[in-house]
Amino acid sequence: MKSWILLFFAVVCEVVGTSAIKQSEGFTKFWPSITVAVGFALAFYLLSFSLKALPIGVVYAVWSGMGIVLISVIGHWFFNERLDTPAIIGVSFILAGVIIMQVFSKAVAH
Repeated sequence: MKSWILLFFAVVCEVVGTSAIKQSEGFTKFWPSITVAVGFALAFYLLSFSLKALPIGVVYAVWSGMGIVLISVIGHWFFNERLDTPAIIGVSFILAGVIIMQVFSKAVAH
């Protein structure tokens, strides 16, 4: 369970870093640029611990899937970016896949 929690916080840090990329305006703004660096550094640090107990394929699928879903929501709420119906359906499938993996997967690292 600890590995899943660490993975969740790694995803949150990655999403913060990714959101700050947009705000950094090509790394021309100091604080958003620092937020990108710190967000990604923390994300990969936490990710490394989750890989001690979970298979890399599961970790990467959850990492990328949750990142896509959360960035889509942040883009909608904070950057006024709208998704069309096919995009919403696609993101919903990604979310469903992540939920299925977290609820039903018994995979563990060797």
